[in-house]
Amino acid sequence: MPLPDDFLPLIDIPEPLKAPLGRTHERLAEALARADNLAGMTGRESPLEDWLGLSPGRREQLARVLAISEFVAETLVRYPEWLLHLDASGELDEAPTAEALGSWLEERLEAAEDEAAMQAAIRRFRRARMTGIVWRDLTRPAGVDMWSTAAAVSHLAEVCLEGALGWLEGFLAPRWGRPAPRRDGSEQRLVVLGMGKLGAGELNLSSDIDLIFAFPEGGETEGGRKALEHQEYFTKLGQRLIGALDAVTADGFAFRVDMRLRPLGDGGPLVGSFNSLSSYYQDQGREWERYAMLKARPVAGDLDAGDELLAGLRPFVYRRYLDFGAIESLRELKGMINREVRRKGMEGNIKLGPGGIREVEFVVQAFQLIRGGRDTELQVTSLKSALERLPALGLLPAEVVEELTPDYVFLRDLEHALQALEDRQTQSLPVEDLDRERVALALDMEDWPALMARLDEVRARVRQHFDAVIADPEEELQESEESTAGGISLEQWRALWRGELEEEEGEQLLDEAGFEESATAARRIASLYHSRAVQGMQRIGFERLEALMPLLLDAVAESEAPDTALERVLPLIEAVLRRTAYLALLRENPEALSHLMTLCAASPWIAEQLARYPILLDELLTPETLYTPADKARLADELRQALARIPEEDEEAQLEALRVFKHAQILHVAASDIAGTRHLMKVSDYLTYIAEVILEAVLAMAWKHLTRKHGVPELADGSRAGAEPAFLIVGYGKLGGIELGYGSDLDLVFIHDGATQGSTDGPRPLDNAVFYTRLGQRIIHLLTAVTPAGTLYEVDMRLRPSGNSGLLVTSLAAFGDYQRRDAWTWEHQALVRARVVAGHERLGEAFDAVRAEILGRERDAEALREEVVKMRHKMRDHLGGKSGEGEFDLKHDPGGMVDIEFLCQYAVLAMGHETPELLRWSDNMRLLETLEATERLPARECQRLRDAYLALRSAAHRASLTREPARGRSDAFQDHRRVVIEAWQRLLEPAEGEPDESGIDKD
Repeated sequence: MPLPDDFLPLIDIPEPLKAPLGRTHERLAEALARADNLAGMTGRESPLEDWLGLSPGRREQLARVLAISEFVAETLVRYPEWLLHLDASGELDEAPTAEALGSWLEERLEAAEDEAAMQAAIRRFRRARMTGIVWRDLTRPAGVDMWSTAAAVSHLAEVCLEGALGWLEGFLAPRWGRPAPRRDGSEQRLVVLGMGKLGAGELNLSSDIDLIFAFPEGGETEGGRKALEHQEYFTKLGQRLIGALDAVTADGFAFRVDMRLRPLGDGGPLVGSFNSLSSYYQDQGREWERYAMLKARPVAGDLDAGDELLAGLRPFVYRRYLDFGAIESLRELKGMINREVRRKGMEGNIKLGPGGIREVEFVVQAFQLIRGGRDTELQVTSLKSALERLPALGLLPAEVVEELTPDYVFLRDLEHALQALEDRQTQSLPVEDLDRERVALALDMEDWPALMARLDEVRARVRQHFDAVIADPEEELQESEESTAGGISLEQWRALWRGELEEEEGEQLLDEAGFEESATAARRIASLYHSRAVQGMQRIGFERLEALMPLLLDAVAESEAPDTALERVLPLIEAVLRRTAYLALLRENPEALSHLMTLCAASPWIAEQLARYPILLDELLTPETLYTPADKARLADELRQALARIPEEDEEAQLEALRVFKHAQILHVAASDIAGTRHLMKVSDYLTYIAEVILEAVLAMAWKHLTRKHGVPELADGSRAGAEPAFLIVGYGKLGGIELGYGSDLDLVFIHDGATQGSTDGPRPLDNAVFYTRLGQRIIHLLTAVTPAGTLYEVDMRLRPSGNSGLLVTSLAAFGDYQRRDAWTWEHQALVRARVVAGHERLGEAFDAVRAEILGRERDAEALREEVVKMRHKMRDHLGGKSGEGEFDLKHDPGGMVDIEFLCQYAVLAMGHETPELLRWSDNMRLLETLEATERLPARECQRLRDAYLALRSAAHRASLTREPARGRSDAFQDHRRVVIEAWQRLLEPAEGEPDESGIDKD
């Protein structure tokens, strides 16, 4: 029985496609008739009966697919029985698993006795699977979308690569043997890296596959008739693997293979050892190769060894700093593509043309290259995964991603429709009317004009987002309506920088731009340009500097104090001349330049920090966090995330991350301080939070390091410590008093609760005393070790029991005994400012109880007063009285901060036994508030002392930021000093005591 004329339903087929579909129907009918005749002669089942048994729904799908895809039509004409196999296996509705694919191909390859048979099996296998993929893509059963289609093609390519490679290894083994094992004894195989869309797992329907071949180690093959050096063996194996997929036979080809992404391209070795690849990328790797390696993924052969290779190459691909130089490279690459597109008249190409597929990929990959080293979440090969992660990292607004994602899907769906027509790699829009009808039907568009209207909208949006990320900032500045500073063009600034203006012209230009000392500014600029460091720069670095300097000089001129800004920012530029990624960062982010000028003009301390640690320039990119310091919970979370990205065993990287974190967070505090967005108390709070969070992290790192080697110690109650450190870090001084400044060191005391005679329980046990001493030493090492990002903090341990002659770490019981029996009054004064800043919560509560007991003891008031006054005079004699005429030392002179601190300490020691509320606090402000609340001091006096303390501390903070001594004008602080001296004399030195040595007029 022939195939009925009405076998293919035409209800959803556009009129222009009905006639071509009719001709396809005739060809199928003929093919099925031939198959039916052959079945009759051979006694096999005829596929015709199965075709006639197809359900109405399946016939509708068949009509749609045949109307669109010549490839599927041609396949079913040649192999009509395949349709039923595909239907029976469920492949027309759902993609088979990679495991099922591998099993099917392995079964077919077992019968192959030579390479021709192997190639035929792979080609037919690929064609059958592609028929199912195209069918699903054009009919879209539940769960099928562009991403699943791309994944299915990628899985198919991987299975074909692995199947062919495995077959070839076995086929060639009698002749050449197998590679010698690696030095660790493990098997050695070829490593096949998938690049581009194969590496991403997002191949299109008719894509090339980009590959790189590698092998782990040199040696000779073993067990064959002829031994080959590994280089030769893997080269021959790679050549045959390419032929297995790429060679055109009577069955066509499986996948076109492109090897040009390997080192040195077509001119380089086909296969490289791990060592040779690592050396190449380290010494000669180019920017475009970093771009290519973003997508690299092991797809066949030894996958674990492939992961090992890529882990070693990761520093080449992902830089530890924010690499804005990558944008320049992408811009140049895109420029080359655009020129090629124009030359070949390919503006309609949906991949390479404006607003096309490549521009979406460039946007995502720009962020991966720039930030992937820092934000390791972006170290993924899949564009989809990377795009989805950008909003959470604050790199692209969610609404932009919500536009780019469906637009990219539309472009890729259109690409698949174009390629489904004939299984041909193309991204060009069709010119034939019939093909246009087919593509419109594939995308469920009403007609071709409707499709083009949608395409124009999509490409316009993509181009807009591409320009926002990749566009040249200098072009944007020149195109903006606002003119540059003082109406001076970037070309004029460029001429000044290059020394192309006469001396008078240059100075006049600077005068017009608002410089007060134009001759000095001109000399500074010329001195930098003609310096050996600039003139000796490599080409790419010098080009980046040349591109930056006009923008930088314009930003300097825009600042409130151009002369100061220039003086402070040029040392920063000198500091980064050999780290040109930072020049690119500033050029690519004009807003960052503006923030840089603001901060440098306001604070030489910030300018010095940025010049010393240029990695802090990254912080200028996010003003919402630059001027808004994080609270303690957010700080802890950010530091946890930063450390989680680093392997535990990489201590050097962890130390560097801690230091970068500290410098960056302190910069945020300083920026907010300069901008006036934070109250003084909050500035000290934030600086203290930063130290506490770092101390918690350092304690955890040190504890984990020691317990991994030696086990956990026995505690005083006979139990064992756990994962949480049974240890306290107690902060004294400014840290304990929550009054840290920008350059403060940390006064620390270490306390434990270990058993006196106990030891640890690990494979290499230590006595508790040795364990805790090593723990303390390690904490100090982690805090003070010098890395490229400097140290964390200077540490002062002299306030521990018995000072420098005492043990580095003390048990809580010994600490309490020392405070009760041997401590001096000044040590009890210091204990007022003591506070647990990191460590075990229960042990911290026990320390608080000991502290309250010691401070709450009743003391002889007169003896206490004498001791406190004596210590204060000793300090004043040693540290005060060094100010010039009309100046006053904010800390040490009479009426300064130290007097207020001593007043508070005296009050706690003298009144604590009667007023236990005083024992709760370690900071002066809340002690003064408590003295007022409990009526131990007059309310007006407490308020005036608080005002004085805030004024003095604020001036000291400002002095730190402006790199000036902590001194003030005597007349500016006269009222505050009078308040402090009167309180001091009333409480500690009544009238018959010491003469007034302040020099303040009290009338």
